Amino acid sequence: MSDKKNIKKKFIIEGLFAILIAVTPIIFYWYKYLPADSKTWSLLAIEFGANGFDDISEAFYYYCTKVVPLLLLIIWFITCKNWWYYAILIPIAMYSFQLFAVLTFESKIVDENEILYVIAVTMVVVPVVYFIRVKLVDKHVHGIDLKAMDTELQILKEKEELRKEREKLEQSQKTLSKKM
Repeated sequence: MSDKKNIKKKFIIEGLFAILIAVTPIIFYWYKYLPADSKTWSLLAIEFGANGFDDISEAFYYYCTKVVPLLLLIIWFITCKNWWYYAILIPIAMYSFQLFAVLTFESKIVDENEILYVIAVTMVVVPVVYFIRVKLVDKHVHGIDLKAMDTELQILKEKEELRKEREKLEQSQKTLSKKM
């Protein structure tokens, strides 16, 4: 019975993702259908303002050109099963910082300084992705099993400790035999 529930839940989630992806072109061009030369626009009792832009259409142009790619990248990141999916965090960070800059449009500069923040994110993500890649190449291409190597090193350490103890015992046995 739980298999049917899991299948139904998975089907619903995947269906929502598919609908969301199918609707993204409409969301992307939403700004074209807004009133021109208007500073505000209402939708379902929510009032949207121009937020420093010339009109609401221009504001929504910037919002939509940041939200839609960000949304698609997040869906890709969530559903990706490849080893390199952490690299998708870099464009997600880029669009996130750009969206934040557009939503807080105080400096009148859009898409200018976000590169500094993206570089910081890239400096964290790239080494993680490279580390994962090296681990996978070592294991699957070169056939290096790190767990087996660790086990073998542990066994060698234990053998070395036993050899040292045996030498100590032999040394103490020699000193005892000389005393007798």
